[in-house]
Formats: sequence, C-alpha cells, structure tokens
Amino acid sequence: MVQKELVTNNMTLTDNASGASVELPVLSGSVGPDVIDVRKLYSSTGKFTFDPGYGVTGSCLSALTYIDGEEGILLHRGYPIEQLAEKSSFLEVAYLLLNGELPTGHEHNEFVDAITHHTMVHEQLSTFFRGFRRDAHPMAILCGVTGALSAFYHDSTDINDPVQRMIASRRLIAKMPTLAAMAYKYSLGQPFNYPKNSLSYAENFLQMCFAVPADDYVADPILSDAMDKILILHADHEQNASTSTVRLAGSSGANPFACIAAGIACLWGPAHGGANEAVLEMLNEIGDKSRIGEYVNKARDKDDPFRLFGFGHRVYKNFDPRAKVMRESCHEVLNKLGINDPLLELAMELEELALRDDYFIEKKLYPNVDFYSGIILKAMGFPTSMFTVLFAVARTVGWISQWKEMIEDPAQRIGRPRQLYTGPVARDYTPISGR
Repeated sequence: MVQKELVTNNMTLTDNASGASVELPVLSGSVGPDVIDVRKLYSSTGKFTFDPGYGVTGSCLSALTYIDGEEGILLHRGYPIEQLAEKSSFLEVAYLLLNGELPTGHEHNEFVDAITHHTMVHEQLSTFFRGFRRDAHPMAILCGVTGALSAFYHDSTDINDPVQRMIASRRLIAKMPTLAAMAYKYSLGQPFNYPKNSLSYAENFLQMCFAVPADDYVADPILSDAMDKILILHADHEQNASTSTVRLAGSSGANPFACIAAGIACLWGPAHGGANEAVLEMLNEIGDKSRIGEYVNKARDKDDPFRLFGFGHRVYKNFDPRAKVMRESCHEVLNKLGINDPLLELAMELEELALRDDYFIEKKLYPNVDFYSGIILKAMGFPTSMFTVLFAVARTVGWISQWKEMIEDPAQRIGRPRQLYTGPVARDYTPISGR
C-alpha cells in the first residue's frame, strides 16, 4: 500500500488513441524528485511502462541512502558522506545503516563487541576452500563460500524472525572480511590467518591478508585508517545493480546468505565492481607518463575505442563526493609508504592533468572514488583481482541493510518485471519430417 503521507497530488494520463484517462498518484519523498505511482497503470489501461535498466523507475521505498548526482551529494540516513568518513568509523556507519540512528556509547560498544566476536568462521569452511583451483579468481571463491554460509548457520536463516535477521546481519558483516582474506591467502598458497579480537575491523582485515606465521605483522595506522575510509565510502550507494539484485533475490524469501552471494555475483561484473580494477589496467596500457597526452587525445576521439576509467561517474554529473575524501587518503598513503612505482607516479600525473585540463573540466571528468581507491589498494600490496573483493566486504553492510529494510516493508512483493515481447506470434508445431 502507498503510505498516505507520501501522496501529494495526482497526475492524469491520457491515451491519445482511445481518449481514455487514468489518475495516477504522485508521491513525494523527504528529498529528491517526485515519483509517479504506476502500479495501477496496467489494470486501468492494459499497458505497462518500458524502462530498460530501470533508470527512471523507483523499485522501493527506502530511508537508507540518498544521492543527488547533479550536486554531488551522498547521504547515509541524512548524514553527509564527508562527515562520516572524517569523524566516524566503518562499524559506526554499519550500525547507522542497519538501525537508522548513530549509536550511543553503550550501543556502539555492544555492536562492536558483537561483530568482533563473530569474525571467526566455522572451521569446516577452511576445507571448503580446497575444492577450488589455486588459480581461481578470489571473487569466484567469495561468491561460493558466502552462499555456503547458509549450510553452516541454520539458526539465522528464518527471515520472518527479527532476532534471526539481526544475527544473520551481524554474522555477515563480521565474517565477510575473514572470508575475503581466506580467498586471498588461498590464491597465494599461504596459510589462513585467524582474526584477532584485539584489533579494529580494518586492522584485523589487513593482518588476515598480510600476516604470515614467520613474522609479526602490525598494520600501519595510516593504512588501517585508509582501509576504514575505503570501507565507509563503499558501504552503500542506493539502488545500484548489486543492491537491486540482493533485493530481488530477497523478495522471493531466499535466506540472507544466498541474497548476499547474489549481490557478490552481480558486483563481479566489470561494469559495476570492476571499475577500480579497470583503472589499473588503463594505467598499465598507458604505460609511461610521456604517453599521457597521446591517450588523452585517444579518449577525446569518439571513433577511438579507448576510454579513460576512473574519471566522471554515471550518477554524479558534477563530482563524486567520495573522491574528495579518497584523494586526501590516497596522498597520505603514498607519502607514508614512499613507493617508487612508475604506475603510481603515472596516476598522480594523470590526476594533475585532469584537475587543470580544459577538456576534463568542461566535460566534468573529475577523478572519482574508483580512481583513488585502485591506487591506494595497489600501494597497499593488493593485486587487482582483490579490488572487487574489498568492494564486496564494504558493500555487504549496505546489502544487508537494504535486505533488512525490504523484509520489514509490509508493501514488499516478489519482484516480477514485465517485458515488451518481440518474438513470433502463436504458431502450430510442425513435425520434424516436415521441416
């Protein structure tokens, strides 16, 4: 049912062919454009809407995240992303997304304690990894083992029980870094590292990825802070492809572990989660600072297939608010590590060009969050195959918050998009002897 307070007026839609008219409610959210409610359109007119990619279709009511692409605004529960990245922590943002408000001191301590003490995974899961080839992509492994969690944690798969929903949500947030680190270590042929309860969420993830039994490992505070910011900046981003996938899978009543595995599968696509990996591939193709001008000219040529990755954004038509935070963190990491890497030097040169070149400024092709996060992750020592895995670790918070919101929405129905059929009309079967 439409919440009555959302209905502001009606819009009259008239069919020019038949002259028939239908009144459609117009809904207003707390901020953003008004929305035409077309749910009664088909029953009233026998017609439905056509919107490939759902670019102008609102699929749900949500109070989680708001984006204004024209103004470069990203809000989580009303809080600007810049403030959260500067003043908050990833687990505090996770609590905010899940529960709607920032936690009190007691709530924060309880939540962090619960997440910290759920980071271990069932020991039998370690044998599960051995079923994958050593050269398997970490995203393939992560997708498989995440879905398998439902076989290990039967006590949190009843989606109609709010306590089980809470437990499943916390388990996924807690265990995803552990599974991601295990996928990474497996690809290297190194032993898995158990989580440590004495470390923060970001520190723990870094030690599980980079520690080895032969040496002690202590995460540099600048690196752990950069990792925490990467997680915050990727925590949720409204109804993107993977989030919509999680909601669609969840609308069938599937358990939360299966829904998150579906989101991971969607995120794996290069058009979605692979953007920061594409940035590094682009830098490798350019190869040297002396060739930047050549490749910028190629990007300007509409007939040339080369594209600059990491600049501009489909949603943000002006600038990506996450990129401003990530740029500062990126420079801190590079200055701290003092890395002499030609690829990173090339990236910084390209960034300077983009910020002063008329072509980039006119087209509003500012460096986005993927540009900087890819550089930071490379500087930390992560291979490009792990970039999307880290994206999944961060986005799990948004996915499970969106899933929880959907389950608790009384108006939610199983997703069932329609189509504009263009195939053959009804025809009779011809026996194979007559074909």
